[in-house]
Amino acid sequence: MTTVTATRVLRSEWTKLASVPSNAWLALGTIVAAAGTAYGLGMFVRAGDGRSGSWVVTSGFVLAQVGFGVLGALVGASEHTTGTARTTFTTVPRRLPILVAQVQVTAGAALTTAVAALGASYLATIPARAGGAPALDLSVPGASRAVLGFVVASVAVALLGVALGALLRRPADAIVTAVMLTLVGDRFLAANPGPVTDTIRALLPSSGARLLQDDAALAALDASTRGPQLGLWGGGVVVVVWVLVVLAAAAYRLRCHDVR
Repeated sequence: MTTVTATRVLRSEWTKLASVPSNAWLALGTIVAAAGTAYGLGMFVRAGDGRSGSWVVTSGFVLAQVGFGVLGALVGASEHTTGTARTTFTTVPRRLPILVAQVQVTAGAALTTAVAALGASYLATIPARAGGAPALDLSVPGASRAVLGFVVASVAVALLGVALGALLRRPADAIVTAVMLTLVGDRFLAANPGPVTDTIRALLPSSGARLLQDDAALAALDASTRGPQLGLWGGGVVVVVWVLVVLAAAAYRLRCHDVR
């Protein structure tokens, strides 16, 4: 009888992720969405518009985050809808190693996709920079953090998708919830500024997008808000707390409730 180890569980989850062709297409679509959005938005930016070179390159995150959230939600929930979860959790009766492995493989896939999307966005915005958009200057305060923040925020959204998928166990429910928390809710609240809406907005996982802003952009955001000022790392702390709390809830449901 084959012994269940963490390495074998991880290898099994990676095989599940890599063997589904739609996941590769989803990753490719995410890269194209990031680069295409950065190209489109970058063409309208000119020096003196208040947008930095790092913003031009990372602006595709606004749509790419949907792809990362969908990837995570499918990893966390798909087995529950197909019924194969019963087989999986019979093989690994302690259950939680499965969730840990799903987090690991999703983080790896999201990290690879985010780096590729960042490179594609840089290449796609060459015409914008030639046309007058500011160049990517990593010596600008916070610019390096903003570029790295694209990758970190992308992985965080993917892990939030895993957690929601494992908690809700329905891909559609998890995807809609992820989109509401990371995109729609933020846009709606931003259109209705005020002390209450700005406070709610600051506490949503969409605050993780602050990681993509340089120092000047963050200072402008904090100066304009009527809610809490999150500073340099506040957005990162908010999204990490969301990921950990939802993962803990998913782990509790997985550990204490039936798998059907």
